[in-house]
Amino acid sequence: MKAYVSEECILCGLCADMCPGIFELGDEKSEVVVDEIPPEQQDCCREAAESCPTDAIEIDD
Repeated sequence: MKAYVSEECILCGLCADMCPGIFELGDEKSEVVVDEIPPEQQDCCREAAESCPTDAIEIDD
């Protein structure tokens, strides 16, 4: 599983709070800091994507 953050990101920090170690706040948007989402973090990433206020997180299973 991979995750991507689009330019729609407003740096609210919700994803980084929900999934530390996967998402971090960058200069212009949140960034995914791992190549592959570990199985034990996949549910958290899906929840972050569903909770994102701008739908900026895309999950690729």
